[in-house]
Amino acid sequence: MSYLLMIVEKRGARAANSPERARELYDSMMAYADTLQREGVLRAAQSLRIDDHAVRISAAEGELQVRDGPFAEAKEMVGGFFWLDVADREAAIAIAHRCPAVNWATVEVRECAPCNAD
Repeated sequence: MSYLLMIVEKRGARAANSPERARELYDSMMAYADTLQREGVLRAAQSLRIDDHAVRISAAEGELQVRDGPFAEAKEMVGGFFWLDVADREAAIAIAHRCPAVNWATVEVRECAPCNAD
């Protein structure tokens, strides 16, 4: 089964780190990804740039709207993800418990499924 581990960070938290601390945190996440790769459960992993570089597109109210980040109403942002192929939800949760990001962010575990699945 496919699961996504999303790293949900407080906006601005990255900027508060020294370059050395930022490299240390990034390296710990890459080591975690390497471990998952060796275990055969990792499909993909990627860090995302801060949402200052994001764009939101919607057709709400019948007209296409494009909004550049940052998004003032957002208190958090998705900072990266790990896409897993595991047996079940419990396996995904167990892997999330080992993620270094649980020490400075929230790791959200989501099953991949069609949008009309409940």
